[in-house]
Amino acid sequence: MLQSALSHTKMQGTYLTEHKLEQILDPARPLCKEEIIWMLEFIKKKVAEEDPQLMDLSQPRLLQNFRYFAEIALMLIQRRNGFDQEADRLKAWVQEASYGLHPSKPVRSRKPN
Repeated sequence: MLQSALSHTKMQGTYLTEHKLEQILDPARPLCKEEIIWMLEFIKKKVAEEDPQLMDLSQPRLLQNFRYFAEIALMLIQRRNGFDQEADRLKAWVQEASYGLHPSKPVRSRKPN
């Protein structure tokens, strides 16, 4: 019974995480600072756990993920105000930094800066 309850709790947590990822990665939805921080924490956790999805990525792709992770972190440090002016770029960086950790959906063919 305890095992069943733990399994249910884990499935519920997985669903909530997937739902949160969908919201954050939705191109039509603006990001807030708390969501950006949540995403960085999510990525950090997956790296620390050596998530198998990341282990399947090539070294150049992992370096790209890190580059965008760092760009987001620096943007948070340098700009304490809103992200309205760079919302599209930030959304693309979040998508790139989390590449391989979520089901990829076709995105606009816009390359992040």
